[in-house]
This record gives sequence, C-alpha cells and structure tokens, in this order.
Amino acid sequence: MSRTLANLLKYAVLLAAVFVILFPPYVVILNAFKGNDEYAKSSVFEFPHSFAYLDNFSTVFQRGDMLNAFMNTGTILVLSVLGNVLMGTMVAFALGRFNFKLKSWILGAYVAATLIPSVTTQVATFGIIKELGLFNSLYGPVLLYIGTDVVQIYLYLQFIRHIPYDLDENAMIEGASLFRIYRSIIFPLLAPATATAIILKSISIYNDMYIPYLYMPSQKLRVVSTGLMNFVGVNSAQWNVVCAALLIILIPTTILYLFMQRFIFSGIVSGSVK
Repeated sequence: MSRTLANLLKYAVLLAAVFVILFPPYVVILNAFKGNDEYAKSSVFEFPHSFAYLDNFSTVFQRGDMLNAFMNTGTILVLSVLGNVLMGTMVAFALGRFNFKLKSWILGAYVAATLIPSVTTQVATFGIIKELGLFNSLYGPVLLYIGTDVVQIYLYLQFIRHIPYDLDENAMIEGASLFRIYRSIIFPLLAPATATAIILKSISIYNDMYIPYLYMPSQKLRVVSTGLMNFVGVNSAQWNVVCAALLIILIPTTILYLFMQRFIFSGIVSGSVK
C-alpha cells in the first residue's frame, strides 16, 4: 500500500512538473494566432478562431526585422562559441596537465568569480568595453561571452585527467610540441565535453537579453532577444505579436535541444563517471 501511494505521489509530482513546463508555451501558441481585436475580446486561454491566421508572424519579420536579428545572433553565437571552446580547452589543458605553484589559486579564482554578482561589475566592464572601442558593435558581447566559466573548466578537467599521460610522453619523444599535443591529442579526445559545452553555451547566449541590450543599443544590432522590444511600448504592448515572436525564437532552440540532447546527457554523465 505504501509503495502504491509513493508511486501515485511520484506521478502526481511529475504531472505537475509537466504542466508547469508546458503551460507557458501552450499560452504562447494560442495567442500567437489571434488578431488584435480577437486578443482584446477573448481570454488568453481560449483557442483562436483559426490557426491559419499568420499576420502576426509577418509583422514580426517586417516591423521587427527578425531576419537581421537572426543574422546578428548567429554572428555573435559562432564567434563566441569558437573562442569559448578554444579558451576553455586551453585553460583545462594547462590546469590538467601541468603542475605549478598558482594552479590551485587559478582554480579558486574561477570559483570565486562565480560568487560575484555580474551586476556589481558592470560599471567597470562597460568602461573597458567602451575604451576598447567595442561599444555598439557585435564584438563587445563576443568578447564578454568568450570568457569560460568554472563549470566548463571542471567539465573539461574530468576528461583531461583520465586521458593517459603516456600519450603526451610518446608524442614528445616523436618531437611534438605542447601545442601539437593539445591540437592533435587532447582537443580531439575532448569531443564529448566540447559538444556539451557548445550546446549549453549556445542556448545561454541565444537567450541572453541583458548584455546585447546594454552593449548594443543600435536598432541595426538587435538580436532575437532584444528584437522583442520593438513590440513593447512604455504603457502598452502587442502581446499577440510578442507571442508570435516568442514562438519563432523558440523554434531554433527547441530543434537544437531535441537533436543534441543526447550529447548533453552523455557529456555530463561521462564527465561525472570519469
């Protein structure tokens, strides 16, 4: 009897979690297909008169300049992820393969950096970006996104520490430099961890609104997250159009997650087991 109650409680919690996760997208889908009059006169939980009403989506692309926003987002995403992966793998290679006095201090600095709220450092960071001439350009956010974090470092370290050091020694005997060892041995063997890092970082950058809004105020530099502000005024907002924009923005991340989720789970699980 107790096991039956436990199973019922477990499934009740799971159903509640599914409801909490799926309810917001459900509301977004319903209202994305409503016109202005229909949205004003109906409840947000009512089905639209027709799911063939696509004027909101055309408004998103025309007035919101969504194609340009996707291009800007893609540029930032590609440059940031490439730099982030190179930075993360190199840092992990140095920390995981060499012993030096400041090694523990560097790891501690990465951990300590996560405890500092990013808002408290924005004045100094903004000043540096402006002095570098990167304010109101795509390369300001790229420079900020390139920085690796402690989770990524530890993910890479779990893999590097279990790559046999004999491979490095054999390569050195053959005359390989440290960079050649990193490029030809370490980096390829970090593929599962790299796939996990790429996916997590891509989703984080894609959904971020704060950094693009602060460092790229120009209309021409809008990304998909800040592009939503074209439909929100000071005292009002076109929520049906916003829902259509949200639905468009959700599609790439949903497809990416569905096709790449096995890399996320395998990378994290392999790292924890190793």
